[in-house]
Amino acid sequence: MATPHNKGNIQDIAKTVLMPGDPLRAQYIAENFLEDAVKFTDVRNMYGFTGYYNGKRVTVMGHGMGMPSIGIYTHELFNFYDVDTIIRIGSAGAICKKVELRDLLFAMGASTDSNYAMQYGLPGTFAPIATYSLLEKAVETAKKLDIKYTVGNVISTDVFYNNDEKYNDKWAEMGVLAVEMEAAALYMEAAKAGKNALCMLTISDHLVDKEYLSTEERQTGFTNMMKVALEMI
Repeated sequence: MATPHNKGNIQDIAKTVLMPGDPLRAQYIAENFLEDAVKFTDVRNMYGFTGYYNGKRVTVMGHGMGMPSIGIYTHELFNFYDVDTIIRIGSAGAICKKVELRDLLFAMGASTDSNYAMQYGLPGTFAPIATYSLLEKAVETAKKLDIKYTVGNVISTDVFYNNDEKYNDKWAEMGVLAVEMEAAALYMEAAKAGKNALCMLTISDHLVDKEYLSTEERQTGFTNMMKVALEMI
């Protein structure tokens, strides 16, 4: 069934969905990694494609920027399209020296400054975490492909241009490795739906060393992350 944000039908979407923030990265993956890829939606230019990788059916679809955006798309995929697994393949800014530019990071947990969890009326603070089986498989796949990786906590923030100049330092002091904007909402949606989720990230900006990838590299240069995600399926 179609939604206001996705004109695909349930049969158009695979059980596993890879989700970059940028819809152009979704298109790049479909064109360069999948066989027989078919576009099933382009509502608001948020492209979604379903094709095959090594004979396995997979969907790749953009989710946009921020927790409100990924919350819409993942909620619909989990609850309306019967998707079992969503793997976010995104970018992040390193806030410590433990990770370097272009490194692959698996988000074991996602701290957040968002009030996204308030909708659930929980009597405490929810800790958004990855599905362990997916995290374990990501680690095993990266090892098999001899790709450098790090596992740790990230901070999912609502604010890109933060007025608090010490914001990143405070999180880094708690052992948080990088800042991004979506993982916490993804993990909450998966938990509520009883489904599976993992956020894997490529370090596109190093906020300590002041190093940054270009816009083109963000769209097409995350090859190691794409290989690990696709090999996991």
